[in-house]
Order: sequence, then structure tokens, then C-alpha cells
Amino acid sequence: MNSNNFRNLRNIGVIAHVDAGKTTTTERILFYTGENHRIGDVNDGNTTMDFDPQERARGITIHSAATTVHWQGTQINLIDTPGHIDFNIEVRRSLRVLDGAVVVFDGVAGVEPQTETNWRLADEYRVPRLAFINKLDRVGADFLRVVASLQERLGVRALPLQLPIGAEGDFRGVVDLLTMQALVWDRDDASAPPRVQAIPPELQSAAEAARARLLEAAAEQGDALLDAWLRGDELPLDDVRAALRRGTIAGAFVPVLAGSAFRNRGVEPLLDAVVAYLPSPGEGPAAAAAEGPLSALAFKLTADDHGAMVFVRVYSGKLKRGDTVFNASTGKAERVSRLYEIHADQRVERDELVAGDIAGVVGLKEVLTGHTLAERKDAAVLESIVVPEAVIDVAIEPRKQADAAALSKGLGMLVREDPSLRLRQDPDSGQTLLSGMGELQLEVSIEKLRARFGVEVQVGRPQVAYRETIAGTAEVRHLHRKQSGGPGQFAELTLRVAPLPRGTGIRFENTVVGGAIPREFIPAVEAGIRRAAQSGPFAGYPLVDFEATLVDGSHHVRDSSALAFELAAAAALREAVMKASPVVLEPVMAVEVITPADYLGDVIGDLLRRRGHVHGQDARGNAVVLSAEVPLEQMFGYIGHLRAISSGRAQFTMQLGHYAEAPKSIAALAA
Repeated sequence: MNSNNFRNLRNIGVIAHVDAGKTTTTERILFYTGENHRIGDVNDGNTTMDFDPQERARGITIHSAATTVHWQGTQINLIDTPGHIDFNIEVRRSLRVLDGAVVVFDGVAGVEPQTETNWRLADEYRVPRLAFINKLDRVGADFLRVVASLQERLGVRALPLQLPIGAEGDFRGVVDLLTMQALVWDRDDASAPPRVQAIPPELQSAAEAARARLLEAAAEQGDALLDAWLRGDELPLDDVRAALRRGTIAGAFVPVLAGSAFRNRGVEPLLDAVVAYLPSPGEGPAAAAAEGPLSALAFKLTADDHGAMVFVRVYSGKLKRGDTVFNASTGKAERVSRLYEIHADQRVERDELVAGDIAGVVGLKEVLTGHTLAERKDAAVLESIVVPEAVIDVAIEPRKQADAAALSKGLGMLVREDPSLRLRQDPDSGQTLLSGMGELQLEVSIEKLRARFGVEVQVGRPQVAYRETIAGTAEVRHLHRKQSGGPGQFAELTLRVAPLPRGTGIRFENTVVGGAIPREFIPAVEAGIRRAAQSGPFAGYPLVDFEATLVDGSHHVRDSSALAFELAAAAALREAVMKASPVVLEPVMAVEVITPADYLGDVIGDLLRRRGHVHGQDARGNAVVLSAEVPLEQMFGYIGHLRAISSGRAQFTMQLGHYAEAPKSIAALAA
């Protein structure tokens, strides 16, 4: 595929907070593009994109699902992503390979926590976006209020392309501000196209003012258009659309559209906007270079009855069935058995993939999420995918000892598929600990073990995934010497440790000069430090946010080896940490509670009793939205208590805010 062909291709994702109507919007897209001849319903459990049995049973999206549709001569590769924070890794890896996104907002709730999180991820990956304000038929929906919340909470220039006609139950259409025509849906029937008519008189003035702002934003995207606008000339619509496209791709503004996906209103104009304003693979900040050798990123792995499949985005070159390629991240060769275009849970075999394609590859044995596929082992490695922190642990073991091997295999596959899951051994109890981003993610993972691998397991109560770090600095000299008849082991080194800011991770520095430690042993020192940090010496939790500096050392010509220096480094780190004021860190969650005003005092008091800090409250209709930070240790079982004190009317969401030093009483219990 050359860059000219890119014009007719869009790789987009649909992202949102849970329950904003994201999957419902996607199902309507499938219907209007002719991919489906019936509309799936989340409540009925028969959607195309949520095809996993757990998704249909729970009524939420758990896995990102890909499909391909066509609209007005343009191919759209579409990924529907989860809205629940526990499955945020699915959003991260999808945004990493997409060229554009449709962000769905609840017309009542506006900007919600997970929408904001996903928006920041899209900023990080420089993904141009359209905003679709959904559910405008609901009581309390307010298009202009949501537009204002986009600007205030997300810090973007929200640019309406439409104004809604009617409100709440009377929402029936939109005003197209470019053509200054009204599109009205007389019935909820998806097969009935909108009726084009004149703008209602009561909206004429507001539409003219909104159109003036739209034209001004477009004019700012080009000197010739700006000059014509300043002269008061009528701007050609094609030129305006081209300017809006440039501005959207550059991130100058975010076009905003209105609708109610459930009532089949506003979806066709949304598809028109995807084609008109979102970039092709050859455009935008992360434009693909079609020509040149193969370069592709593996962004997702799945395993089913057909075997393991790796989802890839091809950035340049071609990938053919039967090709031998290199994993540039590991240097190992892999052979491609089959290539598939994905349509939710259906597959269409392909002979080759070209630049811009997002598809599935079968046959790759050791490729993981974030690895780069290329024609040469020494090819440039593409930017990988940042994996979020795990904050909750559960101990897991088979009900029957005979299932131990199957459990080990199943856990290995789950962790390979989902890099936000972690697996480790408790150093004290020897139990296997599965860690994740939340209770729901762990519940889903455990259900997969039963359904896919036939393993019944016993699961302990969820526990907080603490971390440990150091508050001070220390320097130690450690000698590792072992003699047992044959070749000995000798390694001597001086190691200094110092704290780093929260979220930095582990940093290793080598300041040894003069060959005191041969260069070939330095990687072993770093490996020993990182291995020892997996289970800290103070409380047994992963050790984070510190710098380890190799200051000095010595070696023996015969007895020194990489293994000796790795063991010495691990022992030196443990010794140094215990001298550097070790502390326990606990995850602190960013919590948002939506409560009727009548229960506000009780909700705030309860959060304070949970060691929470309330740092903001806003009105949302007749409810109040509280923003708070609360230690995760205090949030287990919170939903039941919140319902009890609010007569079942309050709700909440939470996600990891940061790690902070735990109080001494909590640290003592954790240790």
C-alpha cells in the first residue's frame, strides 16, 4: 500500500468511561456500514463486539475487539475498547497503534474519571480525536454543559460541528453547522435515514453564532482561508472541511458531535466525520512510512482453540504468509504461519499485510506485547507500551494437586496475554500471588482459568499490593567468595543506593573506572540488583524508586564470573536497603463519588474515616460529585457501605492515583 492508498483507510478506536454507550455506538456503526444486518444490544447480551461469554454475562467490555467496516468508500479498522479502569491495559495498547479515536461522552455525566484517564493516554500517544456526546435523550442531558466540561476538565478547544434539536425525551435531531441544515430522525428505526429540513426558528440565532466560531477556527488553519475570512468572503465548504481536518490532526481543537446511539440518532454524521476529519495512516503526528523494510508492532496476544494469535500494526513494508521475520526486541527469528483480518470473533485469511494494516498473525512463538517485528534482527525497535501498576494481590492454588500443572500453564498464558497481570511467589508463605489492577480484573482472570483451562482454584482474599522503597542513602562493600574444590566464585563490589521520586522505578549507574570490574560482568551486576528488587528485604514487597550505583570492586582472574557478580550484587542490595531507612508504600486511589446532596455529609464523613482526603466537589444536576484520595486498603467492600449510607443512590469509581508512604501502623501489619 502506498501513501496515496492511505487516503481511504482509517484506523480508529472507540473509547469512553464505562456505561457511556461506547459498545452501543460501535454496534450502530456495524449496522449502518452494512457489516451487521441486525443491531446487537448490551442488555440482551447479543452484541457483536462483546462476544466473550464473560462480557455478555457482565454487560461490560473486557477485551478490546477489532473489526473492519466500510463507509463512503473508506475502509475503517475499528477497535472497541473497555471502559472499566481494571482493563485499562486494553485501552493503552489500542491507542498505541491507532491513528484516531472517537471518544464517547455521557450527555448527562459529561467528563467522567475513566474518560479523562483515556483522554490523557490519547494525549500521550498523540492520537487525534472526535468527541461524540451520547445519550442526549436521557433526563438531565445537556450538550452545551458537556462541551464546557470538555474544555474545563480536559483543557481542549471543543468545537461543536452540530447543535442538538430538542432535549432529553424530545431529542430528535441535530443542526449541521457547516451546511446550516437540520437532520431529523422521526423514528427510532435504524433503517430510516434522517430527514433534511430547515433549521427550527428557535435555534437559528444559536446556530449562526456557533457556525461563526466554527468558521473562525477553520480559518486559523491556513493563511489563504484566514485572509478570505477577514475580508468577510463566503468560505468554500470543501476548504473549510480540509482546514477542520488539519486542525483536528494537529490537535488544535476537537470536533464535537451530538447523538443518541441507542435511539439510532446521530451515527451516520459521526461516520461522515470519521472519514472527513480523522487521519489516515499517512497523516498525523505518528504517520506511517509505507515504503521501506518491514516494521510492525505486536500490541496484543490472545489464545483460543485455534492457538495463539498476535495482533500487529504494520508501519512499513509488507508481511506475507510464510515469511521468516525477526523480533527486533529479542533478536530471535520467527516464522509467520497465517495472517488474518479480524471481525470480532470471526477471521478472514489474508495472504499479506501492508503498511497501515491492523491484523492477526499466527505462528509467532516468543513474541510479547510491545515487541517489534522486522526484516533484520538489528532493526530499530518501535516505542513499546507502558504497562500500568498492579495494586491488588490474591493468593491462588489448585483445589486438586493433580491440577497444579494445568494451573501453572493457565497462569502463564494469562500473564502472557495481559501484561498488567503479575505473577510471583510470596517469600514467606511460598504461595503463588496473582496481582492486577483491580478486583474485577482478577475475578475475570480466575473465571478464565476455569472456563478455558478447566482448573478449579482456591483464591485468598484480595490484598493490597504494597511496595517498598528507601528514604535515605547507604553504601556497602560486599565480598562474595565460595570455594568448593573446583573453580571458585569471587566477586567484590561497593554499591551505593539512594531514593528516587515516586514512580521513577529502578535506575542503575556504573561509575567503576580502570577495569576494577571487567566490563562483561557489569550487566550481571544490574541483573542481580533487579532480581533482588523483586522481593525487598524489609517486607518482601517489590522494591521501587531507587538508584543503585556500582562504585567500585575487584575481581579474580580465574574465579570471577557473571554468576558470582550477580549473586554479590543481590546480596549487596539487600544489605544496603536495610541501612537506607526502608519504608512501605501503599497505593492511594483517586476516588470519585456521585451522591445525592442529601447524603453528602455522611459520604464525606465516611471517606475521612477511611483516611481519605476530599479535595473537590462539583454539582452535576441534582447530585454532587466528590473527588478524593483514599488508600486502597480502606476501599475493600466500599460499594456495599456506600449504598447503605445513601439508600442505594450513590455510586463511585476509582483508579490508582499514586503510591505514598504508609503509616507506621499499616507498615507494621504489611511487614
